[in-house]
Amino acid sequence: MKAFWKNYKTTLLLLLGLLSGGLLGVVLGEKASVLRPVGTLFLNLVFVLVVPLVFFSVAQSMVVMRRSGVIGRVLGVSAVVFLGLSLVAAALAYGLMYLWNPFSQMATSPESVSFSGGLLGSGVHWGESLVNAFTVNDFPLLLSRENLLPLIVFSALFGLAVSFLGAAVPTVEKLVSEGGTVIMKMMDVLMQLAPVGIGCYFADTVGSLGGQIVGDYLQVFLVVCAACAVIYLLFYSLYALYCRIPLGKFWKEMLAPSVTAVGTCSSAACMPVSIAAARRMGVSGTIADGVIPLGTNLHKDGSAITCVAKVLFALYFFGAPPAGASGAAMVILVAVLASVVVGAIPVGGMTGELLICAILGLDPSFAATLMIIGTICDIPATLLNATGNLVAPLLVQRLVK
Repeated sequence: MKAFWKNYKTTLLLLLGLLSGGLLGVVLGEKASVLRPVGTLFLNLVFVLVVPLVFFSVAQSMVVMRRSGVIGRVLGVSAVVFLGLSLVAAALAYGLMYLWNPFSQMATSPESVSFSGGLLGSGVHWGESLVNAFTVNDFPLLLSRENLLPLIVFSALFGLAVSFLGAAVPTVEKLVSEGGTVIMKMMDVLMQLAPVGIGCYFADTVGSLGGQIVGDYLQVFLVVCAACAVIYLLFYSLYALYCRIPLGKFWKEMLAPSVTAVGTCSSAACMPVSIAAARRMGVSGTIADGVIPLGTNLHKDGSAITCVAKVLFALYFFGAPPAGASGAAMVILVAVLASVVVGAIPVGGMTGELLICAILGLDPSFAATLMIIGTICDIPATLLNATGNLVAPLLVQRLVK
């Protein structure tokens, strides 16, 4: 029982906070707005830490990747495999949510929303939108949570420069490593307040929009579970057959990482068992020891699926559902990018959700609404995140050899 509480404490407390907030919102109605300052206080504390968290985490990740031993062709193939698996998961999730649309009748914002730039900004060429999404024209603009993509690009370049210089800049490398540790600890401490802060925010949301939004979240949870099940059972079996692994042996080795993922709700905790399972399936030690830790940070199929749900939730909530192939491509690409950010920035709070808001041109405070989707879908997403990193080295070895 103690182990269960230790593994699920954060998720259970967040769910308790959401349930309590939802009930208060239904009972108090518009009077629940008295709780808004508490939710806003929590969000502001998180927002303050986002910029340094992204900088230190991404820079340190680049240093670790450069020295992980996964180099040359293996690193390039790994990147292609990670991206390909996440694109497949996100595309399937979008297709399933197109057929089983949980958003079409959802509660929408009572206000008319003007998208402030981003990919949904009016009167802006898509090429210019992409340039503005990835770059800024002055350094101080990087120090804003509204410019997370340019900050990620700058942080990655900084981390690469530090890794190339190596022994020539030991103080800078130590600053990046220890600075990241401090900021992550600050975020970890702050997230202890998340059940209260997010609960109050959700109470205000339910109070202003009505109890229907609770049912909307339940429908999103069900369709995310369905998408995760299809990827886990069908697509992972197809990948195993492509890698010439007998399905009996494949699913026998998948059992331990799957149980560990559900039992711990942590992708990182699955690394040792996933590496051992990959080796038993014939993956070389070099590939298994390098690709699986790298994938734990950068490759998350479950997060890609939940991010598709988050992007669609935001678009339908503000009355701007995606249209045609271009709309579908935009949703899928934004979701995959956000899933990479979620993996690259551990204990990142609402970093992925903030990135979605920044790309779409939404108010950053809407990130708390999207975070609720990540909370209720945490277990199926973690299962897919962890087991996908056992599939990845199989594909890497097949393609390399």
